[in-house]
Amino acid sequence: MPIGDLSTLFVWGAVTAYAVALVAYATALARVAEAAARAQRRAVAVGVGAAGPATTARPGPSSAEPGRAAGIARSTATLATALLLGGVVLRGVAAGRWPTANMYEFTIVGILVAAVVFLAVRRTRTLPFVGVLVTGIAVLSLVVALNSFYLRADAVQPALQSYWLVVHVSIAIAATGIFTVAFATSVLQVLQDARESGRSRLESPWRAGDEVRRSLRRWRITGPAWSWLRTVPSAVRLEALSFRLNAIAFVLWTLTLIGGAIWAEQAWGRYWGWDPKEVATFVAWVVYAAYLHARTTRGWQGRRAAYLVYVGYAVVVANFTVVNLFVNGKHSYSGI
Repeated sequence: MPIGDLSTLFVWGAVTAYAVALVAYATALARVAEAAARAQRRAVAVGVGAAGPATTARPGPSSAEPGRAAGIARSTATLATALLLGGVVLRGVAAGRWPTANMYEFTIVGILVAAVVFLAVRRTRTLPFVGVLVTGIAVLSLVVALNSFYLRADAVQPALQSYWLVVHVSIAIAATGIFTVAFATSVLQVLQDARESGRSRLESPWRAGDEVRRSLRRWRITGPAWSWLRTVPSAVRLEALSFRLNAIAFVLWTLTLIGGAIWAEQAWGRYWGWDPKEVATFVAWVVYAAYLHARTTRGWQGRRAAYLVYVGYAVVVANFTVVNLFVNGKHSYSGI
C-alpha cells in the first residue's frame, strides 16, 4: 500500500476512535449529571426533614465519578491522537515535505494540536463537557477534510517552497488548535456562570401537578438536566484556564502575522497588501487583543469576556473556511 494511502487510513482510524471517544464522553457526562441530580435530591430531602432552613451543598469536581465511560473516553481519545499523529507523519513522508501546504493538511495537523492540548488539560481536570466539544469538533473537521479537502500527497507549488512554510503555517496551526480548546472551555464557563448565578430561579420547589412547568424547568440551565455543572470547576477557574490558553495562542497568532509579513516581503516584495487572508488574520488578532486588554485592564470578566472569545474563534474559523474557499487572493492554496 502506498504511504499516502496508509496515511489516509490512519486518519480514518483516528476519526473512528474520536467518534467512540465522543460517545464515551457524552455517556460520562450523562453519568455525572445523574449522580449530581441524585445528590441534589438527597440534599433537598435532608433539608426538608430538618428543622432549620434547607441548604444545598455543591458537590466538588470529584464527587460524581463518571466511572468506566470516562476511562473509555480517555483511552480512545489517546488512541485517536496517536493514530492521527501517525497519519500526519506518514503524510509528510509521502509528500517529502512538511505536511502543512493545503487545507487538508492544515486541518489534520490543527486537530492534532487541539487534541494534544486537551489531553494535557485533561490530566489535571475532569471536564467531560469539553471532551464532548473537542472530540465533536475533531470528528466533524476530519470527516470534512477527508471528504472535501483531501488532495493526494505531492510536492508544493513554487510559491510555497520555502522554510517559511514550516515556520509560518505551523505556528498558525498551533495557535488555531489552542484557540479551539480555549473556545470549548469558554462555552463551559458561560454555562457554569449561568448555573452559579441561578438566573432562572429553579432552586425553588416545583408546584405539584404542574407537569408543563416541571418539563420546562428541567431543561433550563439551573434545572436537573444541567445538574452535572455542579461537578465541574467554578466559572472563575474555567475563565482563568481559558484566559491562559488564549494568551498563549495570541502570542503564536502574533508570530503568525509577523512571519507572514516577512514571507510576503520575500515572495511578493511587500510586507502588507490587504490580501483577504491578511485582513482576516489581522481582524482575528484585533478581536483577541481586545479580549486580553478588556480582561486584564478594563475588568471585563465572566460572560462579557467569553463572548469576545466566541467572536475571535468565529473569525479564525471563517479565515480558514470562507476566505480559503470563496474569496480569491494570493493565499488561495486550498487546491480544491
